[in-house]
Amino acid sequence: MSEHPDVSVRKNEAKGQYEILVGEEVAGFASYADANGVRDLPHTVVDPKFRGQGLSKPLMKAALDDARAEGLKVTPSCPAVARYIDQNPSYRDLLA
Repeated sequence: MSEHPDVSVRKNEAKGQYEILVGEEVAGFASYADANGVRDLPHTVVDPKFRGQGLSKPLMKAALDDARAEGLKVTPSCPAVARYIDQNPSYRDLLA
C-alpha cells in the first residue's frame, strides 16, 4: 500500500478518469472509456513526485472493482493495467 495515510480514489466522470489523491492533491489518474459493456483502460499516470510510492495499485484496483460492480468487462490497453490483472488473477474474469 501507499506511504500516505490520506490516500483516496475518486471517479471523475467529467474527465473520464479515476483519480488518486494524496490529501487534496491529484497524484495520478487512470483514464477510461466505456462502450458496449466494455471499459477500456488505456492510460495510467502517476505524477513524478509521487512515483515509487505504490499509488498505481489502489488506483487500478478501484477502476477494476468499479467495472465489476457496474457489470462491465475490461480491455487493459495500458500495459500497467494488463500487468496488474496478470499479477492479480481474481480480476481475469473481467477481461473482454
